[in-house]
Amino acid sequence: MLRDQGSDPKLKKAALGLLNQALGRTTTHYNFLPQRPQHPVKLDRQTGSGLLVGTVKGAKDKSFIVAREALLAGDVLRIGYEDDAWHAIYRVSRSVPAKGRLFLKMPSPKNPSRGAPVFLTDRREKALADMLAGFEDKLKKIPGPQPAAATFHTRLPRASAKKIQSDELWVYRSLGGKTQRGQTGIWLSGKSPLKMPSGRVPGIWWWLPPVVWPEDEPQIKTVIDVVLQKGGRNFVLNAPWQTALFTSRQGLALWAGPFCNTANPLAVRSLVSLGFDGVIVSPELGQEDYLQLAQRSPLPLGIVISGNWPLCVSRVLPEGLQTNKAFISPRGEAAWRIDYGPDCWVYPNWELDLTSKRDLLEKAGYRLFVHLIEPVPKGLEVKKRPGLWNWDINLF
Repeated sequence: MLRDQGSDPKLKKAALGLLNQALGRTTTHYNFLPQRPQHPVKLDRQTGSGLLVGTVKGAKDKSFIVAREALLAGDVLRIGYEDDAWHAIYRVSRSVPAKGRLFLKMPSPKNPSRGAPVFLTDRREKALADMLAGFEDKLKKIPGPQPAAATFHTRLPRASAKKIQSDELWVYRSLGGKTQRGQTGIWLSGKSPLKMPSGRVPGIWWWLPPVVWPEDEPQIKTVIDVVLQKGGRNFVLNAPWQTALFTSRQGLALWAGPFCNTANPLAVRSLVSLGFDGVIVSPELGQEDYLQLAQRSPLPLGIVISGNWPLCVSRVLPEGLQTNKAFISPRGEAAWRIDYGPDCWVYPNWELDLTSKRDLLEKAGYRLFVHLIEPVPKGLEVKKRPGLWNWDINLF
């Protein structure tokens, strides 16, 4: 309707009314309308899905809502937010017209608070279900094509023939006076190589950010060129397309970083075709996945074995969430935010730690063991946890 009759005010209003019943999160046009920017995440507004159909009124033992929309028998309502102790799911037993009253017969002790919102979260309209069932019956009577047996065979790559010595790689935001055994890495930024003595540049692994926005691409390309001019040769790219930032790859070592989310041999083979020399695998795999991948990888493998791994990297976070300060989830878990360029990185207050599995991983074939070091905000206590992430869980 919006596509074909969007210029008709009545049809446009009807179409938007239907979209409001999609039972999804509150809509926003974000920055697509620059004259009316909206922030999609607000701390004073819940983001739970569902269509608001009323608020709780009346006494605790005789609570009700005045329905903003007509409710049908079988509709599923959510009363309150999931963080509320008395939060409940309620199924409508009879139809209620718009502006009609629906009395809520709640099991004790789940008495909703007066003024609590009530959302429609699921609707199984009988007339629509019957119509769809009729279409299904018609489809069954139409003879369909008989597909031939599949002949696809997966050809897994052979394990890498390159024999490289195992090494440690310590990755920092800035170098300062830090020294560690093994290799040193630095996250690439607009300032990182400019003030560094040329003699130090060649021995460093330069890590590109996982997200490079179009408006920032020229600056990142300029910084890469400065590193190359000073003799830099080792780069970790955290998105496969970032190979396009290098006009020539001769004499360079380009590794796919952990944000490429490489998780299986076929994905590694695709990185071979893009000119990568090694892969630092996703840090969110399980033991079985790590060990099997090493048997078939056509490239040398690395792994993030310890350090700070982010919960998310985002351009948008709730307003009022201050950088370098802890915030607490409804379940009491602490995390902290720090900004690098246009992106917000959110870290849990505990670290990834697979160092106890190093010998097993090295025997399996891993050769580069990465430690991601982040400056922790002052006053933030880092929890002591095993830090095994998904090691014992596995994905499937």
